[in-house]
Amino acid sequence: MSRARRRREEIVAEISRLPLAVPGSITERMTRCQRDGCHCKADPPQLHGPYPTWTRRAGGTTITRTLRPEDAHQLRTYLDAHRKLRQLITELEVVSAQIAEESLTRQR
Repeated sequence: MSRARRRREEIVAEISRLPLAVPGSITERMTRCQRDGCHCKADPPQLHGPYPTWTRRAGGTTITRTLRPEDAHQLRTYLDAHRKLRQLITELEVVSAQIAEESLTRQR
């Protein structure tokens, strides 16, 4: 078995071991409320927060969701898995092209 084929099997196995993988990012947001006289409207303002938010694209729309701190921690694991998945897919494409080239060369 060629090195490229072995690496392909390793990548596929690694992908199968990944936890839930979701796209997007987590940012910390500061906000202002609507109450008159609140410290967030002072000069200088003291904004509320920080609040963790998850932002992602779905069907051409940006979706932003405010999270609880414990949810943000769990979601970071899923976001890391998504980044790893994208890296593995890119490598899988390169290895697959190598295997295809080897196959075409053998057929000649």
